[in-house]
Amino acid sequence: MSGTADKIAHFQAITGLQDADLCTEILSAHGWNLEQAISSITSTSDSDHINTPATSAADAGEHDRFEQLGFIDAEGAGPPGLAWRLITLPISIVSGSLGLVSGAVGLGLWVVGGVLSYSLSMIGLTNSVANGGSTSDPLVSVSTAASEAMDFVSRFESDYGDRHPNFVSEGFMDALQRSRREFKLLFVYLHSPDHPDTPAFCGGTLCSEVLSAFVNENFVAWGGSIRASEGFKMSNSLKASRFPFCAVVMAATNQRIALLQQVEGPKSPEEMLTLLQRVLEESAPVLVTARLDAEERRNSIRLREEQDAAYQAALEADQARERQRKEEEERLEREAAEAERKQKEEEEAQERAATEAAEREAELIKLREQKSLSLGPEPEKGPDITQVLVRLPNGERKGRRFHSTATIQSLYDFVDSSGTLEIGSYTLVTNFPRVLYGPDKLSLSLEEVGLHPQASLFVEMKS
Repeated sequence: MSGTADKIAHFQAITGLQDADLCTEILSAHGWNLEQAISSITSTSDSDHINTPATSAADAGEHDRFEQLGFIDAEGAGPPGLAWRLITLPISIVSGSLGLVSGAVGLGLWVVGGVLSYSLSMIGLTNSVANGGSTSDPLVSVSTAASEAMDFVSRFESDYGDRHPNFVSEGFMDALQRSRREFKLLFVYLHSPDHPDTPAFCGGTLCSEVLSAFVNENFVAWGGSIRASEGFKMSNSLKASRFPFCAVVMAATNQRIALLQQVEGPKSPEEMLTLLQRVLEESAPVLVTARLDAEERRNSIRLREEQDAAYQAALEADQARERQRKEEEERLEREAAEAERKQKEEEEAQERAATEAAEREAELIKLREQKSLSLGPEPEKGPDITQVLVRLPNGERKGRRFHSTATIQSLYDFVDSSGTLEIGSYTLVTNFPRVLYGPDKLSLSLEEVGLHPQASLFVEMKS
């Protein structure tokens, strides 16, 4: 195993832990010694359960930090001083649940403003034997821990009634997480059913109206029977040496909790209330600071979200404007291209029309010239010559001499060659008598139709 990735993968395969960040943290804490890291998961000794401030340099730093915050007596005084010791939870209580991305959070992270999350899937506690040896216990699943908690509540209510601290029906780590979310301390009660002082303490103290109301208002309460797996392991972790046993804890850093107060042996409601009030008063600044810091973080997150939303809205608006601008440019380009195409088509049509008109004009000129040439030279006056006068629509008169044998077509050719009328747009007519010289008479001679020796005709335009 040369690479860290291989060690992490091997560690996950053996321990069953899926969270890579947790595995990295555990391996790093053991100097990347795979054997020691695995051993810390599979077995736990008494030294794993409780760390005093003198255990190591890291613990000394933790101790100093709590001392600076006023939760440890500078002279090292013992109980019942507030936060008189830090307790490291057995690795089994967090190993199955260590979707704990950055470890247990609480007092230290509350003070610095970091509130991290547990992703609990399994919860278990490791028991230590009396001679200092260690045993390996199976992890307690979330469902098992919750089942034990619900069974404890049910039995407690069956024995002592419904008026009692509102013990949560969930495992210890879930209860600790709940207290952190609600910015409260965790009240822990370890129940010893066989102890002779237990009935009186539960019935007379825990179930007293004043004490239970005070706990319910100011704490998150968790209880466990030492006959159950999690309660038994917590009794070992908290070093419960006398019963009835109560404690007030707060989540600290990594796998630790801060033990703020422990109460061993029977106590009256007044004594319990005094102790809990003192703990609550001394912890109030931290809880208030944590609540204010959390509110500030929520406000910061909300502000960032609003800023992000405003930025996103502005970005989308800019993008929409840019799309609209591009669409407008594309529309204008299409319209310009369409206008250019139409203009080009119109110009081409005009050119074609002009060309066709020029061609028609040329053809007309050529036709007129041909008609003029077909008339031949105008003959001199004589007995076989007919004098023809044609009156045009504009009042102009056109006259010419024709041979009496010339056809009516020659008269049309004469008028057409003058260029004043469009060919085929008119008919030649005489007034008295009125005679139309249409297509049926074009081949007749002037003499045959009675226009010799002279004729006067006018142009009648076709409708």
